[in-house]
Order: sequence, then structure tokens, then C-alpha cells
Amino acid sequence: MQVKHFIIGLYDANSYLINGKILVDTGMSTEGLISAIRENIDIEDLELIILTHCHYDHTASAQAIADISGAKIAIHKDDELLLSNDTISAAAMFGNKAPAIKPDMLLEEGDRIPIGDDEELEVIHTPGHTPGGICLYEANSKSLFSGDTVFPNGSIGRTDFQGGNRNQLTESINKLVQLDVKTLYPGHGEVTSNDVNTQIQFSLRMSKSMLL
Repeated sequence: MQVKHFIIGLYDANSYLINGKILVDTGMSTEGLISAIRENIDIEDLELIILTHCHYDHTASAQAIADISGAKIAIHKDDELLLSNDTISAAAMFGNKAPAIKPDMLLEEGDRIPIGDDEELEVIHTPGHTPGGICLYEANSKSLFSGDTVFPNGSIGRTDFQGGNRNQLTESINKLVQLDVKTLYPGHGEVTSNDVNTQIQFSLRMSKSMLL
């Protein structure tokens, strides 16, 4: 699996181009991300944009990139309607209106998205940061695209936004500790391959400690 990591604006989420055809999250800096994609592929080769959740810093550029490339947009079914909500999408926090995004695919727990020869992304529903938050796991490379569920060094997603839930986040992280993860591709922060399983265990402890 080949992964290109893009971080364009100061507050943008990480974007990941997988095998030259799948884009995970888009951030807010549309023109900059389009330029970065075009430096790596013919943008019309992009097939699918997967949004890990509905928050504006992960989704704002999705529709524009889809319109240019012809790629489809996918998001978990529980976040579909939240994309257009100014408050729950966090667009209002950035001083903007929620983007007009029309998903082509609604994802559910256990869905598998082919990305190459013997490679696929497994959809893991990880509510807590948002109701329809997801992580994506590629078993051959032991790669986890974690959105805003967990971050490096035991950090975890916020649950104080509308739609957040600490109990659900803890249950979601408990799913992730069952995986064997070699490389973590978080929604924010640096990509890491440093004893990732232990880092996720730290995230679980952190989330549990906040329930006390």
C-alpha cells in the first residue's frame, strides 16, 4: 500500500492519498490540496473520497475535489445528515457554513473497500467524537487510518462537541486495541510506526480515566 500524506493549512485535518486512487479526508484548503494531488496523480484517476466523520476540517474540500475528479464521496450513514448542520459539523466554529456535500456511498461497520491487489480498507464504526465516526484498517500492512478517534502518544478525540459521547468513544477505542497496528495515520498530528499498539492502549486508558 502506498500512502501520500498531505497537510495543507494550519488547522486542516490530515489527508491521505492511498494507492493513487483513494483519498481519506480533505481538509479545508481546497486549492492547495488539489495542487498537491495533481503533483502526484492525474486527479481524474481519483476514484473515492472517504470522510472519517462530518467535521468541517475534514470535509470542507470534498465536494469541490469530487466535482473536478469525478470521485465518489463516502461517509458513515450516521454522519450523513450532520454534514449540512452548521453546528454539529463544526463549520460555525470556523466562521463558515457547512459544505453542501452529497455522499454517494453510506458506510457501515464491517464494510470492506477494495484498494488494490489483496488490499482493502475495513470500516470500523467508532462513534464518540461524532455519531458516525469511522476508522479504516488495512490488514496486510497493519495500517490504521484513525480519523479523530485516537492520535499518537495516547491522545484521543474530543467529545465536548455536539454529537460527542465519552462512553461511546471509550467503547470505540476498545475495538481498536483488538487490532494489530503497525502504522497509525491519524486525523491530526504525525504518522507514527512507533509501538502503535501500546500508544492505542494509552488512548484507552486516557479515555477511561475521563469517565471517573
